[in-house]
Amino acid sequence: MQKNSLSSLALALVLAIPAHMALAQSTPASTPAKKALVARMIKLQRPGVEAMSRAMAEEPAAQMLERAAAVLPARIEPDKQEAVAKGIQADTKKYLDEAVPLVRDRALALAPETVGPLLDKNFSEAELSKLLSLLESPEYLKYQKMSGEMQAALQTQLVTDTRSGVEGKLKALEAAISARLGINAPAASAPAAAAPAAKPATK
Repeated sequence: MQKNSLSSLALALVLAIPAHMALAQSTPASTPAKKALVARMIKLQRPGVEAMSRAMAEEPAAQMLERAAAVLPARIEPDKQEAVAKGIQADTKKYLDEAVPLVRDRALALAPETVGPLLDKNFSEAELSKLLSLLESPEYLKYQKMSGEMQAALQTQLVTDTRSGVEGKLKALEAAISARLGINAPAASAPAAAAPAAKPATK
């Protein structure tokens, strides 16, 4: 009985060795050459990292500006609104001048220790070399430079083609929200405001 148990344990250990070796081989240890490829990949991602960090820093400020724009007409006297708006813009610029570099520099510092291990773990040295060949090619760099122009062209035509349909839906949404909140619709959308009141006829 004891002999059979020992035999089963030995068999299990023997069967486990190839599986363990296969697991170890599926994730090859990193090499200096591979680490150099990873560093090149991270360097290529720098523009994307900077754009992401800028968006993260700007988003809360943009939300605050939207709320301020909505509150300003109701809380500030008309003759002071322009001065207050300029003050808000100055405050926002000060925040962005300080926050954007702070977030950007930290993102660039974190990229090697966060993105680097993921690239090292999930890509082989050969795969990284192929990716770099593509990303560093003149054709891809040319395509990348044109991405802004292509996006602008699409956006311009999209706005032209959808403006009439979207504006009507926005006005309907504004009217529906105003009705739920018990707020009068904007004067510009009221039919009576389209033309001045008729003067009584003179005799």
